[in-house]
Amino acid sequence: MDTAAIHERLKGRFGERVGDVDLAAKDPYVVVDAAAIRDVCQWLRDDPEQRFDSLSCLSGVDYKDAGHIEVVYHLYSYSQRQLTVLKVRVPRDTPSVPSVEAVWKAADWHEREIYDLLGVDFTGHPDLRRLLLPEDWVGHPLRKDYVEPEEYHGISTRRESLLR
Repeated sequence: MDTAAIHERLKGRFGERVGDVDLAAKDPYVVVDAAAIRDVCQWLRDDPEQRFDSLSCLSGVDYKDAGHIEVVYHLYSYSQRQLTVLKVRVPRDTPSVPSVEAVWKAADWHEREIYDLLGVDFTGHPDLRRLLLPEDWVGHPLRKDYVEPEEYHGISTRRESLLR
C-alpha cells in the first residue's frame, strides 16, 4: 500500500483530523493533527491490512520562520513490507503532542530527546525529562533561536580547540 492509499484510508477513518499528503517529497508523508496522532498511530499499528509494528525513527524539526515545529514519525510494517511517514505541526510557543510511547515503547527515548533538544511537551509520557542535558540546563539547543551560554556552573561551554 503506498502513501496515497494510506492517506485515503486515514481520511476515511479520521476525517478532518488527517491533513494533506505530499507525494512529491523524497519521503512522501501525511500530515496529522497533533490531537489525533496517538489514535492514528494506534490504528496504523493494529489495522490488519497495515500493521505498522515498528516506529523506525521519531524526530523533531524547528521551522522558526514558519512559526512551527514538526514532529516526524517514520513507521514500518514488517509483515506488509511498507514504510510511511507522518508529520505533526505544532506552534513554536506551545509545542505539545500526545505521546505515542504506549503504542511503541521505542518512542520513550525519542520523545525525551525531542523534549530535551527542542522543547516539545509529549503529554501522557510516563517519564518526560531531559535525556542528554542536565535538568537545570536553560533552553533547547536544536531551536534555531538558541543561544549557547558562555558557561555552565562556572565551566566554559566554548570549544577552544575548534576556534583555532
